[in-house]
Amino acid sequence: MTTLEYTTTGLRLRFPGWESTMAGRGTFTAAPADIRGAISEPGWSSEILGMRSGLVVSGFRKLGVFTHPSGARRLVSMTRGLPLLRVHLDRGATGFDELLVSTPDAENIARSIHEGARR
Repeated sequence: MTTLEYTTTGLRLRFPGWESTMAGRGTFTAAPADIRGAISEPGWSSEILGMRSGLVVSGFRKLGVFTHPSGARRLVSMTRGLPLLRVHLDRGATGFDELLVSTPDAENIARSIHEGARR
């Protein structure tokens, strides 16, 4: 399963094994300056994500790069039943507008991102 780590040096995602194929990368990093904000949500997002390069197991798992009809580009690793972390990014620096990741620690990571932005 995708792992997420947030420290003072930024945010780092690791896509193990077959997930790296679906995500098109083994890792993703964003420096603190490239993170515009973050919120946690209670669970799975049912919004339209758009065209994808990756995997969708309807109602259970979404993994890959999704491009919304509006042009928003998202890196997604969502699993039903887990809280969702939504991170707003600087597309020019990271290649993505948003990061959507299911993690049990979504609320704490969102709080840490906000606290880091205030420093």
